[in-house]
Amino acid sequence: MSRYLGSVCKLCRREKEKLFLKGERCSSNCALDRKRGKNGPGQHGAAKSKMSDYAKHLREKQKARRVYGLTEQQFRRYYEEAERMKGSTGDNLLRLLELRLDNVVYRLGMAASKKLARQIVNHGNVLVNDKRIDVPRYQVKAGDVITVPEKYKENFALKKLVEKTSASVPAWLSFDKNKVAGTVVSEPLAGESSHPINSQLIVEYYSK
Repeated sequence: MSRYLGSVCKLCRREKEKLFLKGERCSSNCALDRKRGKNGPGQHGAAKSKMSDYAKHLREKQKARRVYGLTEQQFRRYYEEAERMKGSTGDNLLRLLELRLDNVVYRLGMAASKKLARQIVNHGNVLVNDKRIDVPRYQVKAGDVITVPEKYKENFALKKLVEKTSASVPAWLSFDKNKVAGTVVSEPLAGESSHPINSQLIVEYYSK
């Protein structure tokens, strides 16, 4: 399955909630805030129907997949890896997704959206422990320090974002504005994901 290239607003309308796929722009200019946007996408979007249990499980899985910008195949691999780990499969899944390098860059406030964070990583503008990493799926761990090359620190968009970065950084991360450096203090706990996701519904979906 190829990566989705259509309107991301349609994805939010399909899930009937803001997924913040455009970052801050979703707060001030969102289709869901307009009358037409309250309906699902497509000609049958306004139709009312009761969701089955299967549909609820599917929608939660699709929501999580879209929040992290993954294809179905990629998401399934994360689930299988989480299943092999000790502990709760649902919690393991969200932890793996949160510790992706592109997600950490976004959560540190170094990118306006996860899509942009992925692009920044792909272009080699992120260093992990002073080593250039250009793989968005790279799994960071506690103690890792995420920085950017000296030249990229002069980027206007980055400077603007860094000025606003403070309270938005989660407890499991820390960020030094002056050095433009973030540290992974610990692994994220259950409930500390970037978007509210019921991981149990995802586990039930794959268990059927």
